[in-house]
Amino acid sequence: MRVVIVTESFPPDVNGVAHCALQTAAHLAARGHEPLVIAPAAAPAAEAAAEADAEADAPCPVVRVPSVPLPGYPQVRLALPSRRLTAALAAHRAEVVHLASPFVLGVRGMAAAARLRIPAVAVYQTDLAGYARTYMGAGETTAWRRLRAVHSAADLTLAPSTAALRDLAAHGIPRVRLWPRGVDATRFGPWRRDEALRRELAPRGELLVGYVGRLAPEKHVELLSGVCGLADVRLVVVGDGPSEPSLRAALPGAVFLGRRTGDELARIFASLDVFAHTGPYETFCQTVQEAMASGVPVIAPAAGGPMDLVEHGRTGLLVPPRDAEALRTAVWALSGDPGLREAYGRAGRAAVEGRSWAAVGDALLGYYTEVLAARSAVAA
Repeated sequence: MRVVIVTESFPPDVNGVAHCALQTAAHLAARGHEPLVIAPAAAPAAEAAAEADAEADAPCPVVRVPSVPLPGYPQVRLALPSRRLTAALAAHRAEVVHLASPFVLGVRGMAAAARLRIPAVAVYQTDLAGYARTYMGAGETTAWRRLRAVHSAADLTLAPSTAALRDLAAHGIPRVRLWPRGVDATRFGPWRRDEALRRELAPRGELLVGYVGRLAPEKHVELLSGVCGLADVRLVVVGDGPSEPSLRAALPGAVFLGRRTGDELARIFASLDVFAHTGPYETFCQTVQEAMASGVPVIAPAAGGPMDLVEHGRTGLLVPPRDAEALRTAVWALSGDPGLREAYGRAGRAAVEGRSWAAVGDALLGYYTEVLAARSAVAA
C-alpha cells in the first residue's frame, strides 16, 4: 500500500504528533508498505542540521515544505503554501493520504487528496479549541469550524480517546472511530531506574515528582507550584517551550532538565517516584502512558485522554482539572505511602504492556483497508 503521511510536525520536533507520525511511518515500512512523509521544514541552521539527522534515521523518504515559526512559539512551524505537496502526492502514486492532526498543512493535504480522488484518513490529535481558549481567550467556534471542514471531508476520522471521540461527534463530525496510541514498553520500563541519577536530582533523598512535556501556556505546568512547597519533595521538569522562563520563577527549587529523548528520557521516567501531568486539553497524553510503562504512579487531570489511561485508585489518581490544591494533595498522599506508589506503578505497567505500536499500527492498516473498500464499492 502506498501511503502519504501529511503531518503538521515530524522529528526532530518532540511532541505527540511528531512521535505518532514517525511510529506510523516505521510500522508501515516494517509491514512492507511504502510510506512517504510530508512535513513543515525547519528554518534555523541548527534545526536544519537536526532535521537532516532525523531524516537520515527516518524509515521512509521525507518531503519538507517551506514554513514559518508560530508567533510567540518558534518551536512550532507553520507550513506555507507550496506546490510540493500536490506534486509529492501525485509522484508517490498514493493510495491513501494520512492526515496527522490536520490544521494548516493537513487542510491543504485534504484539498489535494480530494482533487486527486485519493481516500483520506484524518487523525485528530490536538485540542485546537482548547488552545484558542488559552492563547486568545476566544476563537473556539472558529477552531471547530475549521476542524469540522477538514474532518468532514475525510473518508474517516480517528480519535485517540473516548473523550475526543465524544467531542468530535458533539461538534457534528461524521465517521469517527477510536484509534489510541502505542507505547514502547521495551524502551520504557522499571528496570531503567537509576540510583545515581536519583542521588544527583535528590541529594537529600527527596521524593522525586516529575513532569514531562512541552512548557507552554496550555499545559498549565504552574499548577505544580504547590508541590514545590512540600517537605522532602523535589520537582523535576523535562521539556522546553516558551513558558520556561516564567515557570523557573513559579516553581522554586524545581530541577529543569530541558528536552530529553530516547533512552535518556526512559531513564528519567523510571527514576521518578510520581509522575504528575497538568494539561487539561490532552486528547490522549503519551507521557502518561510512558510513565505507566516505566512503573511510575500517575497523577493527571480528570479530563480528555488521561481518563482512558489512568484508572483512579488503581494505576494512579485523577484530580479536577486546573486545581492546584487537588494536585498538591494527591502528591502529598502518595509521598507518604511507598506501598501504594509501588502498587499503582505495578498495575500501571501491567495495564500498558499490550499497547504496542505494532498492535496500534495493525489496527490503522485495518482502517486503511476499510476506507479503500468503501471507495471501491462506491466506484462500482
